[in-house]
Amino acid sequence: MSAWLLRRWYSPHPVWFLIPLAWLFWLLSSLRRSAYALGIAQVATLPVPVVVVGNITVGGTGKTPFVIWLAQELRKRGHRPGIVTRGYGGDADTPRRAESDSDPGLVGDEALLLARHSGAPVAVGRDRVAAAKLLPPDVDLVLSDDGLQHYRLARQHEIVLLDGSRGLGNGWLLPAGPLRETEARLEGPQVVIKGMPDGGFTWPDAARMRLKTDTAVNLKDGKRRSLNSFSTQRVHAIAAIGNPRQFFATLEAAGLHVDGRALPDHAIPGVADLEFPDDLPVFMTEKDAVKCKDSALSRHWYLEAAAEFDAADAALILDGVERALTLGTKR
Repeated sequence: MSAWLLRRWYSPHPVWFLIPLAWLFWLLSSLRRSAYALGIAQVATLPVPVVVVGNITVGGTGKTPFVIWLAQELRKRGHRPGIVTRGYGGDADTPRRAESDSDPGLVGDEALLLARHSGAPVAVGRDRVAAAKLLPPDVDLVLSDDGLQHYRLARQHEIVLLDGSRGLGNGWLLPAGPLRETEARLEGPQVVIKGMPDGGFTWPDAARMRLKTDTAVNLKDGKRRSLNSFSTQRVHAIAAIGNPRQFFATLEAAGLHVDGRALPDHAIPGVADLEFPDDLPVFMTEKDAVKCKDSALSRHWYLEAAAEFDAADAALILDGVERALTLGTKR
């Protein structure tokens, strides 16, 4: 069902019989946002500035590598960012710190990657305000990962990520389309577009993000190989991410012949998902790899993915964040 919905969401037409539910979703989400904007619902303000990174579509826009990049670059500029995230795939009901060796079943796969690579302290929880209180006292700003619709938390700046190849899909709200909010929500936040091939989705003054995916890492022994060294080989691939097809396409672009197996987003790959009736290499994302390291064999590899920007786009993003930190809170 999820695969069928994804195909329909990113086709030209909505899922017609779900349009009444899309209108209901719009009504409820609009009322909720208005309640916070008008002060009817209480907004929490942290003692340090908050930068929200999110999207208006469902999954697959590269938020995790972007937040890692943003935290690293802000640290280079002398800031001490902390990160809060919901912790999808973990126990989101209990706020907790995520460390580089945390159990992904408790903190979630994305939080574990943030803790391993960002250089910043990370806290997870459905209640991001409570999670933020677990960050060290020397943190001077908070990055709220996937927090665009978490209106209870006041913020100084918003960054919205979009997939340049898929854009806004059919343009309809959930569940008739992939949108969490309407296109009008893009007026105001800073927009970053992943990929953006010629003829793809564009937005005025948007920065363009590339994902560097040229290195494969062995789950069993940590050995690193150039992805191009697998060129022309037949391989298997699994992906439990928002856009599995994009991961398979990345491997194919490097010359690999891919037998892809898509899993639901944030699913924990089981032994059966990792088994194939041959000895060909099996590729996965790092997000999937952290959840199945204990059952990995020497033929299992994950693909590193790091966000990259041209100097001008990097400056556009970082300067925008620093300007916003001196301004008033947004709701």
